[in-house]
Amino acid sequence: MRYVLFVCTQNAGRSQMAQAFFERYAPADLRAESAGQDPPVAIHPEVIETMAEVGIDLSDRRPKRLTVEMQLHADWAITMGCGGTCPYVPTTVEEWGIADPAGRSKEEVRKIRDDIAGRVEDLIFRHTDDIRSDDSGHKRRLTQLLPRLIEEFEGQREPEEIRACTDAVLSSFDDAPIRGHVLSLAQRRTADCLRADTCEELASV
Repeated sequence: MRYVLFVCTQNAGRSQMAQAFFERYAPADLRAESAGQDPPVAIHPEVIETMAEVGIDLSDRRPKRLTVEMQLHADWAITMGCGGTCPYVPTTVEEWGIADPAGRSKEEVRKIRDDIAGRVEDLIFRHTDDIRSDDSGHKRRLTQLLPRLIEEFEGQREPEEIRACTDAVLSSFDDAPIRGHVLSLAQRRTADCLRADTCEELASV
């Protein structure tokens, strides 16, 4: 399972539309999330109305704040028209310069909606294989875990053995439908593995 993260300033318009179109068009092994740096209480009503016109109901969704966990677990990211105010996402990143639909007429919002839909379809057409094969997210999570585990097991296990076990355990989470708390779960499982005399993860690497 791979995750694409759509980020805009508020997560009340552009990134919500992009997530919804990605969910409509993407293959089952690619998932989408969206978030913003400064989310309001609700999605812009003009966005809900124009998305309903193409059969997508956003009325039950709420803007979400971008978290460190989302940043760490994204395999690909799209930032959307927020320029220097867009939060940093440490993975493969594309920037889509798209106008904010807030307060615009329905006709303007429709054009923004259709632009986003076309870009999402193009993203899936051009980059599905790239998203599937991009291992920068996995490497980033490995970098997060290794220092603590090396410190804990220094003198008990060789650094190469710790890395191999951590790598194998993290790989077992690659197809998880939800990646929340993966780092803490992977750290616990790796530690259990390294304490054991024999370890299924180590045996498989």
